[in-house]
Amino acid sequence: MRGSAAAAAAAAAATVTRVAQRVVAPSAATPGGALPLSWLDRYPTQRALIESLHVFKGRADAAAAPAAAIERALAAALVSYYPIAGRLAERGDGGELVVDCTGEGVWFIEATASCSLEDVDYLEYPLMVDKDELLPHPTYPASESHPEDSLILLVQVTQFACGGFVVGFRFSHAVADGPGAAQFMTAVGEIARGRAAPALAPAWGRDAIPCPPSAAVGPLPVPTELRLQYLAMDISTDYIDHFKARFLEQTGHRCSAFEVLIAKAWQSRTRAAGFAPGSPVHVCFAMNARPVLRRALPDGFYGNCYYIMRVTAAAGAVADASVNDVVRLIREGKKRLPGEFARWSGGGGGGEDDPYRITSDYRTLLVSDWSRLGFAEVDYGWGAPVHVVPLTNLDYIATCILVRPSAHKPGARLITQCVAADAVDAFHNDMMRLD
Repeated sequence: MRGSAAAAAAAAAATVTRVAQRVVAPSAATPGGALPLSWLDRYPTQRALIESLHVFKGRADAAAAPAAAIERALAAALVSYYPIAGRLAERGDGGELVVDCTGEGVWFIEATASCSLEDVDYLEYPLMVDKDELLPHPTYPASESHPEDSLILLVQVTQFACGGFVVGFRFSHAVADGPGAAQFMTAVGEIARGRAAPALAPAWGRDAIPCPPSAAVGPLPVPTELRLQYLAMDISTDYIDHFKARFLEQTGHRCSAFEVLIAKAWQSRTRAAGFAPGSPVHVCFAMNARPVLRRALPDGFYGNCYYIMRVTAAAGAVADASVNDVVRLIREGKKRLPGEFARWSGGGGGGEDDPYRITSDYRTLLVSDWSRLGFAEVDYGWGAPVHVVPLTNLDYIATCILVRPSAHKPGARLITQCVAADAVDAFHNDMMRLD
């Protein structure tokens, strides 16, 4: 067997073996006690572990094995990021969620894979290795229970036969949002490459996040019988530049790749799903609220600081509009951030409008932009990752995630799980249209 046949055989026979697991504590003494979480940190849907895989090529001249280098750097980074080494706990009569700074540490698993990264196509979709083999799922005797919902960070480093490796993260959303998690991973990378401490000192600063006096909290998403299909699309720079040039020509204004791709995805999904023309459809995207709070937030803040912007229009209007017109809707929504955030944080939502609610309503598309969070620049001494794979576990919530493509593919990548099986082809075909 040669070439792809040999690789396919190696991938099919691939095994992942967890060779060691332990708790990595800070490498020096750290403060104790309970730290308060912000209103947004404590929001019900944050009590989840956000999962992702980060794929790195090997390096022949590396002085240490990846797992050993990352473990040492983790222990050192946890000295300044000591809350991450603690546990989530409930305090007081109301059971308010806090971080108990116990200094216990983060869960760390070392694993090996019997194949090369090339054999499994560097974890391009579809995954040739079950994601749960590469994610940290600790095992321990029942007598030594460690409830996962109290853990803040779990890490697994899996070394492949080629010398490359995959870092699997499960990070508590209650303690960090995307930029915050990337800030911590960057710090680990800096220490792994030789710094004594992170270049940017972390700051807790949760009191800077508003706690609205009458903020409503919508119900948690309800599972539905509809199962949405995974689809990953690589989008070329020519495709993006085509729509950006058309928008500039028609409006005299520039637009971003994010605005183009989200407008196109919202429109293509609306068409493929066949919603009634008068039915309202929504696109919701998380916007970094740090610029709005820049005077209040300390440098190095890594907690949750975002706002979910909702843009709504009739299905017929979205389906029949030009792409430029849908881009305008997205841009107008983004411009509302300062005003809407200020109104919400002041309690002006009327007690019923919860901008943070995540819904399983099929008419709502939830968008995340991972392309600028900082994950693609994290370097543990082996260079930046070849590929970052965000993972989703709820196949009844319509999602679209924008990520950096693999290193050898310029442009952008859309990871979607937003239409039912019978609409996937129509959605994909419409996305590829340039009209």
